[in-house]
Parts: sequence; C-alpha cells; structure tokens
Amino acid sequence: MRYFYIVFFLFLFSCKSAIEDKTVKSISDGAILKKEAKVKAWDNSQQKWLFIEDFWLAYAERNGGLTWGKGTQYPAYEQVEEFDTFLVQVEQGNCLMEFFHSRWRRANDVRRWDDKHNEYGGCPYVFE
Repeated sequence: MRYFYIVFFLFLFSCKSAIEDKTVKSISDGAILKKEAKVKAWDNSQQKWLFIEDFWLAYAERNGGLTWGKGTQYPAYEQVEEFDTFLVQVEQGNCLMEFFHSRWRRANDVRRWDDKHNEYGGCPYVFE
C-alpha cells in the first residue's frame, strides 16, 4: 500500500509540473500582470515577472543596452539610428522609446507587447 501512495504522489507531482510548465510557456513576452498596486511584465528570456521598467531595461540590455540612456530631451535626430533606444523621462514617469521608421515610437508600438505598456508611467504623455 505504501508503494501505491508513493507512485500516486509522483504521478500528481509530475502532472502539476507539466501544467505549470505549459502555463509558463503560454505566457507571451511582455504580458502584463496587475496585482494590487504592482504592475509587472513577463520576461520570456528570464522566465519571470519583472516590474515594467525592469522589463524594458532587460529588453534594451539584450539588444545592446539603452543606446541613448535616459533623460528629458530626445537625442539629436541626425545622430539616431534605426532601433536605437532611449528611456524618456516625463513628469508622469518614464517610457521606453525605440527609433523605428524615421521617428521615435514607444517601444511597445514597435514590439507589440501587451497594450497596457502604453498606459504605464509616462507612456501616455510622451508625445505631448
């Protein structure tokens, strides 16, 4: 009988692991999780939830880092190249920007993560 319980426990454990693995693999990169006042984004490369700004910085780091750092003034247009990144700081918060097709765009508008990225921090205000 003891053998039965051991086998049954191992079976349940393997089912739980398979379900968790499938759940993690089905989360798309940049998916947003809002829990109370905390907002996090799923980072596929690290397989974990990160605060949104940490997610943006991890994305930038995987692609060579923030090309233009962070600040309140956009870099000179003549010096910017396709896919350069910049963390713009506006009064309402920060937003990761990416230079794409001859203009600065919110990184989410280029990468198409969860639409809620454009509602976070300074992202709704970067073009004002």
